[in-house]
Amino acid sequence: MKIIILGAGQVGGTLAENLASEQNDITVIDTDMARLAELSDRLDIRTIVGRGSYPSVLRDAGAEDADMLVAVTNSDEVNMVACQVAYSMFRTPTKIARIRAASYTHRDKLFNNDAIPIDVIISPEQVVTDYINRLIEHPGALQVVNFAGGRVQLVAVRAFHGGPLVGNELRQLRKHMPNVDTRVAAIFRRDRAILPEGNTVIEADDEVFFIAARNDIRAVMSELRRLEHNYKRVVIAGGGNIGYRLAKSIESRYRVKIIERDEARCGWLSEKLQRTVVLQGTGTDRDRLLKANIENTDVFCALTNDDEANIMSSLLAKRLGVRKVMTLISNPAYVDLVQGHDIDIAISPQQVTIGSLLTHVRRGDIVTAYSLRRGAAEAIEAIAHGDSRSSKVVGKRIEDIDLPEGCTIGAIVRGEKVLIAHDNTVVEQDDHVILFVMDKRRIRDVEKLFQVGFTFF
Repeated sequence: MKIIILGAGQVGGTLAENLASEQNDITVIDTDMARLAELSDRLDIRTIVGRGSYPSVLRDAGAEDADMLVAVTNSDEVNMVACQVAYSMFRTPTKIARIRAASYTHRDKLFNNDAIPIDVIISPEQVVTDYINRLIEHPGALQVVNFAGGRVQLVAVRAFHGGPLVGNELRQLRKHMPNVDTRVAAIFRRDRAILPEGNTVIEADDEVFFIAARNDIRAVMSELRRLEHNYKRVVIAGGGNIGYRLAKSIESRYRVKIIERDEARCGWLSEKLQRTVVLQGTGTDRDRLLKANIENTDVFCALTNDDEANIMSSLLAKRLGVRKVMTLISNPAYVDLVQGHDIDIAISPQQVTIGSLLTHVRRGDIVTAYSLRRGAAEAIEAIAHGDSRSSKVVGKRIEDIDLPEGCTIGAIVRGEKVLIAHDNTVVEQDDHVILFVMDKRRIRDVEKLFQVGFTFF
């Protein structure tokens, strides 16, 4: 696939890295020559210096025969104009734009071929907000992703010493919970991927990915770790776009306090939020955290634009007694460095956003795609089309499907029914098949599985 990416920042660079490894023809456009040089040194991609909204620059990038334009510069307006130019002059089939301002994203009639021709709008702040919201709803989870409109969830947890299943084989899971159907999709042990089988033994500190119907998630989590009480009190450091959106989305269900440095922003937050307590100060101020009653808080979310401030405020909050810490970290080098110690969950906004973009890049009928473990793995919801003659999956039992190495089918959604995948489960036409891919290099093979052939002619 020929893809043009506008913007070589964190999101654009991470997307280019993901897609270049999958044999796509990638061109990245940016005004920062040094950043482009750094990318081209690491990746097999083409780079062009210039403004991506200029017709001449897009033409030089190969827009005349490009399959997709992904505009993720820091300017909403540049992204919108670039999509307009790509449509008007080059008829680019798919145009994706990052639009950050809520004033734009709430205008349903603004983005269509009769106005501004953008096929898919990505709002990083909203994507990250939804991600954190799911983590708050599932105490103890490291990652939670939705499939089939939220009816099925893939959840990552760290197995704790003393958990009922720790030290036992996976086949014991069914004996422990005879009325709950679930499947362990993958296990990561000391950063090494393990394809789970019935005789696989769960060890303490394993990172376990399991899939189950939404209502069964807590029951399965209780087998792997001590089940945490539902959260009640949340303190947010940073009243920017993400902090505000998170507070607004959860203040009706939790007791929320938000700490914001800027006095004018505090006034704005106080007007916009109904139940949230707004405090002026910084998350690195010990006295301010104590006044926010941090020692009795369930979750501390550090969501400012400063990685170092987020890390330091999180460490301080943990030292003062908060139960759980979630920290927004933009620098990928910091994420693996801090997660799992005093910081419970490090959230990479680029990786969360990449998942939204991957859905539209994947070949075949892919409904949803998520980047997992900071890009090392991927979860996909694909629709099975065709029949037993034209499809490699339809009409076959799961044990008979030639799945790529390191790939597992976790569940099937058939109409309103959720079927956890077992070896004798047969895939039918129009099933939504949920897969876990532990090796990103196998993604292309998975896509081919769900592309209908022409053997029936």
